[in-house]
Amino acid sequence: MSQDLLSWSLLIAQVMLGLAMICATYRVLRGPRAQDRVVGLDTVYVNSMILLLTFGIRSGTDLYFEAALVIALLGFVSTAALAKFLMRGEVIE
Repeated sequence: MSQDLLSWSLLIAQVMLGLAMICATYRVLRGPRAQDRVVGLDTVYVNSMILLLTFGIRSGTDLYFEAALVIALLGFVSTAALAKFLMRGEVIE
């Protein structure tokens, strides 16, 4: 019973995360301002990271967890760089 519940919960979570990624991608493409696009991009990378984690839980392999860690690190750095660029107009001082 609990294995079936976990399987269905992961499937529903993956579908919802996919829908959230579609909505965030729309915000990235059609955002009225650059700040909206950065927030949408941040949402896309967080959703993709969590989607990879759910794939890892479902399959039981460690490869998905390592990929999610790399996405988290690169996403944080890119969000910080884009925010600094939008505030000052330069990334490297």
